Amino acid sequence: MDSALFGFPECSGAATRLAGALDIPVHEVAVRRFPDGESLVRVENATPTAILYRSLDDPNAKLVELLLAAAALRDNGAARVILVAPYLAYMRQDIAFHPGEAVSQKVIGALLARHFDAVVTVDPHLHRIHSLGQVMPGIAAVALSAAPALSAALDDTAAPVVVGPDSESRQWVEAIATPLGLDVLVGAKHRRGDREVSIAIDGIGEVAGRKAVLVDDVIASGATLIEAAQLLRDAGAIAVEALATHCLASADDLARMKAAGITRVRSTDSVAGPTATIPLAPLLAAAIRNEGLIA
Repeated sequence: MDSALFGFPECSGAATRLAGALDIPVHEVAVRRFPDGESLVRVENATPTAILYRSLDDPNAKLVELLLAAAALRDNGAARVILVAPYLAYMRQDIAFHPGEAVSQKVIGALLARHFDAVVTVDPHLHRIHSLGQVMPGIAAVALSAAPALSAALDDTAAPVVVGPDSESRQWVEAIATPLGLDVLVGAKHRRGDREVSIAIDGIGEVAGRKAVLVDDVIASGATLIEAAQLLRDAGAIAVEALATHCLASADDLARMKAAGITRVRSTDSVAGPTATIPLAPLLAAAIRNEGLIA
């Protein structure tokens, strides 16, 4: 076998699903953490092409272990190491917003480009650039949209209104709703802090007597969705749900969303957790094949 997939313990389920979709073996990366915070990483059965699978939520320790795993794979005979990171951290800071700030997108993008032959991710949080290749020059950098998977997860029989939280989400939300012929509303968001936002939604009266589905690329604290859900319920929505590519929300955050009247939160399995009910394996496997990353 020329290819195999290597997954870290916390994402073993998603890694196994992707390996199954690719019809290749899957092996677990062993990680041992010492009292001083250092990690010992071990891999076995390296193949000429090794796919290393890990989402980079809570990224700082994970990044170090990822680089150690990539080096171990190469030391054990891998000629090509491909990173599949469905959630890719540090992409939003693409400029220095204030003097002295590090541009994390540039730093992490260059770091990954030095250690991997290709990177595959889903809905990275890019603002002022249009291609992941600009962040990781010199390697195959593949950024997929989860829109087809999220669209397939929507229940169009109830004809919900699909709601995007801000103007940046319009094109993405329409890609999810249009194939199903669903109505779209898009809000305007003003952020006052990490957990403080205000939102206005033009045409919000359309939700009266209907279900509304809030769609976002990332659910972090859920503050944006909570604010939007209150507006939608005040406008007469009979139910409010949430759908996202990546859900980083804590258990407390999810409890606050439920208390705010969001009856269901679903996300892809890019990040493991109770909301991760939409598998990305078919989307990732098709891209890996189509890009010629494995035979």
